[in-house]
Amino acid sequence: MDPGHAEYAIDAIGLQQRNNGASAGFIGRHARDCILRYTHTHEPIRVPVSPSQTRTGRRPYGGRTRFSDRTMNRPMSIKRGRNFLLSPGPTNIPDRVLRAMQRPAIELHSDELIGLARSCLDDLKPIFRTREGKTFIYAANGHGAWEAALSNSLSPGDRVLVFETGVFGEAWAGMGQSRGLAPEFISGDWRHGIDAQVLEDRLRGDKKHALKAILMVQTDTATGITSDVAVVRQAIDNAAHPALFMVDAVASLAATDLRMDEWKVDVAVGASQKALMSPPGLAFVAASPKALECAQKATLPRHYWDWARRLDPEAYMWFCGTAPEHLLFALREAINMIQEEGLENIFRRHQRLAGAVRAGINVWAEAGALELNALVPREQSNSVSTIRVDERYNATAIRETCEKQLNTSLGGGLGRLSGKAFRIGHMGDINEPMMLGALGSVELALEICGIPHGKGSVTA
Repeated sequence: MDPGHAEYAIDAIGLQQRNNGASAGFIGRHARDCILRYTHTHEPIRVPVSPSQTRTGRRPYGGRTRFSDRTMNRPMSIKRGRNFLLSPGPTNIPDRVLRAMQRPAIELHSDELIGLARSCLDDLKPIFRTREGKTFIYAANGHGAWEAALSNSLSPGDRVLVFETGVFGEAWAGMGQSRGLAPEFISGDWRHGIDAQVLEDRLRGDKKHALKAILMVQTDTATGITSDVAVVRQAIDNAAHPALFMVDAVASLAATDLRMDEWKVDVAVGASQKALMSPPGLAFVAASPKALECAQKATLPRHYWDWARRLDPEAYMWFCGTAPEHLLFALREAINMIQEEGLENIFRRHQRLAGAVRAGINVWAEAGALELNALVPREQSNSVSTIRVDERYNATAIRETCEKQLNTSLGGGLGRLSGKAFRIGHMGDINEPMMLGALGSVELALEICGIPHGKGSVTA
């Protein structure tokens, strides 16, 4: 118990003692000791009832209690209403998806479970925009999808080219290095997306085709930058390079267009907890025929991640063991919602709401202490906005104020932006009132924290 709350309770007990006489005094003395002890030891509080109160039927806290202004105006820790979850993931889970999980488990070899799993695998394909590829579902997060992509298609010592547009390209490369690959970085300033010309020049210089794979993050949630997959594919084609093209779509899948077949993406990875509106715990991989062919020759260890094992006709092998049933129930309902709205409508909704958030951020930026991290408008993500805070001010305080005083959860800065930025997620199950509430909460937090900002983000 917070000491202030202990004092609050003691004040109340003192008033009750004065109102109720000696019996209340018995309670009051014991309760004071309990409350003060709990403040320091966190022992449970037990307030006894005196025998006289039991005989007379008087309630232990009977009588009218009057609280002073001092006690009535103390802040309490109870929060009402729903938390505004505006982190870049996990995101809001719709009630429909939550209800879909409220059911018993089913027998893992039943026709119902096999049909559920098959429908999820099949219906992920239109979300990845592939007809030719195979889809896989893992009980894992996005990092698991990364490992599955690398382990199935590459061999020890293979060289891979990675773009630095934020934290996650670097992290994917680090995973590859730990698996025995040789990553090569095209460095970036964390404020711009992939430079296709730099890529094309590097690939043209690889005369012996030593590079076996090209790894890009479509949307890096650390920086709020979305790179153009089609433009990167064009650069690869211009250089006539045969490397596998792998795309991290964890934060963009079902929020930003990804056309796997049309843009000749060989491996795309995703996860459940972002725009797919599901609980964390599922990772997705879509692999092209070219990637599946490479997997037959690749030699990195991959027992759990193995595509060949998961393509077994036996449904038990689709998950390399027991299926994550309740996460599949959730995913099935989330896919139903995506199908009902339609991908094109979903993309337009994300673009519209992200544009409103960016307009609000630009209003705040007028005072000079805040700015969008992504500098190029076409590269500003429709999933998340990263806001840089002038080093004279405390970016962490903005998040803490939103969380503790306004029941609003934001993302913090990552990597080189740690402590220097905050992030507003705007993907998945979101609408206009939610974004207006987000802008209003952040603007109030800026006011509380004394950070200079333009006013009127909600009407921008």
